[in-house]
Amino acid sequence: MKTALVTGANSGLGLAVAEALAADGMRVGLVVRDAARGQQALDEIRRKTENTHLALFTADLADQSEVRRLADEVKDRFDALHLLINNAGTAFKERRLSPDGIESALAVNHLAPFLLTHLLLESLKASAPARIINVGTRMDTAMDFDDLNWERRPYRMMQAYGQSKLGMLHFTFELARRLEGSGVTVNCVFPGVFNSNLGGTDGAQGLFWKLLKVGLGWALPSPEQAAKRVLYALQSPEMTGVSGKYLAGEKEIQAPDQARSAEANRQLWEITEQLTRMR
Repeated sequence: MKTALVTGANSGLGLAVAEALAADGMRVGLVVRDAARGQQALDEIRRKTENTHLALFTADLADQSEVRRLADEVKDRFDALHLLINNAGTAFKERRLSPDGIESALAVNHLAPFLLTHLLLESLKASAPARIINVGTRMDTAMDFDDLNWERRPYRMMQAYGQSKLGMLHFTFELARRLEGSGVTVNCVFPGVFNSNLGGTDGAQGLFWKLLKVGLGWALPSPEQAAKRVLYALQSPEMTGVSGKYLAGEKEIQAPDQARSAEANRQLWEITEQLTRMR
């Protein structure tokens, strides 16, 4: 039986991906921040799929100590790990610092998947062939490596969100290079624009966006439709051995200029190692 771990699995895209994998007979770990909402999601998946091989993990991914505890719990409960889906992401209306003193969008959207992946990497290698999927977004931006904490610039929610998610692309490309020959692949998937709750529990969905969803929500793809792009990268035979790609479904898309720089990939990797105390 294959084992998968999905972060941000209590709603939206994460829930849809977790349910699809459970329906396929996999053992699935759901990583959530709120235990009650997570239990509701697990019960819903169990009811719909009749899969009893489900596990719930709770962690605030903004807190690196909780990410480390999460990794330990996953390794204790799972004897193998074939699929890791770094899906959890959020946005913040105003600048907020994590318990580690790091701007919270960067902490959740970039540092947490970097750290969690590293802590679970030996499990993935031991279970190879294995696949890592980083759920990204579509943006044309560049990270300010000298001000990742937004201390010298006016904070802008969408800029902070976009730059933190760009970190995931840098991470994907550099990790793919380092994993060559290991049997573990890593790709970044843009699931498209869909009806989501991004940032809804962190105060980022203001009145404008709420009204937009009420007025146009019917026209937006559902999380289940968006999940098909992620599931293609996770399960398609055509993706066997394919690594270091930025995908929108079956189509490869071009990353922003900065993320296509191998030197920038390496530079951010080293900065992130320091921020996560991995070196």
